[in-house]
Amino acid sequence: MIYQIRRMIRDDWDEVAELIYRSLNEWYRIHRGIDPFAQSKESMLVFPRVYESLDPGCCVVATDPESGRIAATSFFHPRPTHISLGILNAHPDYWGKGAAGVVLDEICHISESEKLPLRLVSSAVNFESFNLYNSRAFVPFAFFQDMSVKVPESGFEVIPPEGEEMTDAALSDVAEMADLEYRLCGIRRESDLRYFVENKEGIWGMSLSRNLATGRITGFCASVCDPGSNMVGPGCSESETEAAALIRRELNRYPGKSPAWLIPSNALELRREMFKLGARNTETHIAQIRGGEAFVKGILLPSFMPETC
Repeated sequence: MIYQIRRMIRDDWDEVAELIYRSLNEWYRIHRGIDPFAQSKESMLVFPRVYESLDPGCCVVATDPESGRIAATSFFHPRPTHISLGILNAHPDYWGKGAAGVVLDEICHISESEKLPLRLVSSAVNFESFNLYNSRAFVPFAFFQDMSVKVPESGFEVIPPEGEEMTDAALSDVAEMADLEYRLCGIRRESDLRYFVENKEGIWGMSLSRNLATGRITGFCASVCDPGSNMVGPGCSESETEAAALIRRELNRYPGKSPAWLIPSNALELRREMFKLGARNTETHIAQIRGGEAFVKGILLPSFMPETC
């Protein structure tokens, strides 16, 4: 099938939200026995709502030329150092008909024209998506495990690493947090960090750790609490100890809820600390890059809202 490619407009939001809702729920029902994965199609409006605030006009849709229906869609996030590939979905009616590949090819072309690497975090249990990215020359560079826990109403105890303090981030911290992430992970996305801290929608949290002797920021972690996404991350830190304390602090924004978060699978001490909370693994994900090289010198905590790696 030959699809028409264009950018999402405001009138598409409801159809895009329903497409994401149908695609996620049917895939997880068929392959994981989870139904529903997304609670409602209205909750999936968080994607166009947040991403149009962050990156207006950065959503590619493929439409059926005969019916005009949206067959597949993906958001993308241009940053100074890279482009992050956002959530990529095809409507179940168009599974196996090349719609997702057409959208991905368009975003690959955008990254090539901008001369920026394209990065993503994709499910390791969704072999169809792994095959799609693999066929477009994406190269895996890190492996993560998804975790979840029901947060007690009283929250978890948070003990900062020795010689450090933990606070909510302020706008005056944004530039230094962006510098830290660039040093540890090679990516810069100051606009995202500013968006989290400004928190105009009232759904974001952001914690940071700071060395008391030097005043230097050593880690940060955001979170989102919304009907469409309850997730800790993104963030990064110099050590596993800082990452564990930051995650605990952000989890405390979810009393009685069961948020998700991702940790590097090779971070053994961080993993042990998460199991001490009663957390369990729910899925695995792979960070991949196309058109460049990636490195992680500290602890990287990816997220799906917004997608980042």
